[in-house]
Amino acid sequence: MARTMEFKMERPNLVTVGQEVDIREGTLPNSVFYYVIEPAVAMSGNFSLGERLFERKGTVTDIKENDRGFYVTVTF
Repeated sequence: MARTMEFKMERPNLVTVGQEVDIREGTLPNSVFYYVIEPAVAMSGNFSLGERLFERKGTVTDIKENDRGFYVTVTF
């Protein structure tokens, strides 16, 4: 089963729909994880240990813009 994850991107046109992207995992205290589309294009929210992502490559499936910025959906 495919998993999707949303990332916040600050500027437009850093990735495109259909593009394969590399993901880096970061760790915060108390087993909290976050993910970054490399090279520092967009960042995910925080995830608990049970929600941890084990894939390191994904495909951009959607990019949406709203008043808070750009949101990139990646499918793994």
